[in-house]
Amino acid sequence: MKESVTRTRTAAAPSSPVFCTIVPPHILGRLAESDDPAHHEPARRTLEHDALHRTRRIDLTARLTAPEEARADADKPNRTIYDAGHRQDLPGTKVHSETDGPAKDASVNRAHAGLGATFEFYLKAYARKSIDGAGLALDATVHYGEKYDNAFWDGRRMVFGDGDGTLFKDFTIPVDVIGHELTHGVTQYTAALDYQSQSGALNESISDVFGSLIKQYALKQTADQADWLIGADLLAPGVHGQALRSMKAPGTAYDDPKLGKDPQPATMAGYVETDDDNGGVHLNSGIPNHAFYLVASALGGKAWERAGQIWYDVLTGGHLAKNAQFADFAHLTVQAAQTRYGASGNEHEAVVKAWSTVGVTGK
Repeated sequence: MKESVTRTRTAAAPSSPVFCTIVPPHILGRLAESDDPAHHEPARRTLEHDALHRTRRIDLTARLTAPEEARADADKPNRTIYDAGHRQDLPGTKVHSETDGPAKDASVNRAHAGLGATFEFYLKAYARKSIDGAGLALDATVHYGEKYDNAFWDGRRMVFGDGDGTLFKDFTIPVDVIGHELTHGVTQYTAALDYQSQSGALNESISDVFGSLIKQYALKQTADQADWLIGADLLAPGVHGQALRSMKAPGTAYDDPKLGKDPQPATMAGYVETDDDNGGVHLNSGIPNHAFYLVASALGGKAWERAGQIWYDVLTGGHLAKNAQFADFAHLTVQAAQTRYGASGNEHEAVVKAWSTVGVTGK
């Protein structure tokens, strides 16, 4: 690949935290146009809520501070779960602390376990102490809103809706959804990728990558055993689909009369030019998603050990610009593979081949 124009970035403080929802606007937008109130009413409420929170994320930026010095017990999770009681007031009522036993509420227990699985993955796989690298406490709120069809990271905490029960189930169910959203926090504290166009699609893709790896780690799966789906078990019975996204085969996750057909491209030949969804961040993320899948499947074994390590090196290495394009990221992964494993290694070859296959080349 040719030399990249990516600039070195050394900022220590988190900046521009994104308001990212796991269910993309194009799905909710289609549901909002449905003639069935059971579908359009939850979708419209969810879209209105999400639009409001996206405008508020700028206000949050000014209140965020750099990670503090790591706590003495930063290698242990500190989780607190709140219950919104189907309102939209955050954080809600505190219902579970780190040292509490299992709760009677399954959503509380799943949120607690998902936060823990994410914390353990980053600690054991990459020696990262929580999402900020310094033992940040992990907070989550369950039972948010009335039939709220989403989950999100707001720069401070995880928030889970219960779903509408007809199309989407409780959003605490898939551990990769929790891992995806918390990884937006990791990106917030490291590369702080702009949530727009290709840098935004990279932001989304990185969360899908590590969300999938967190699930694979929890299930002790190798790359060939993994389903490479994001949000499997989230779609309610009767929905024609497997998940929200497929990294193995973008564009095939669902094909449903109500949700529509999965529009994600797998290669640059299908790249979507749009002003919607911050320039198609949930659509075009399928391209770097597929590149990662190709690397992981070529290398085999536990995907977090080599393929994931390369992606993590780039995310945390300080050379990924906030406005990085796909070609910039590809160039850095090739460099990272060479630095860690050598230019003649299988890892370097797999990375180069994967980006070429999806149509991304260096600048």
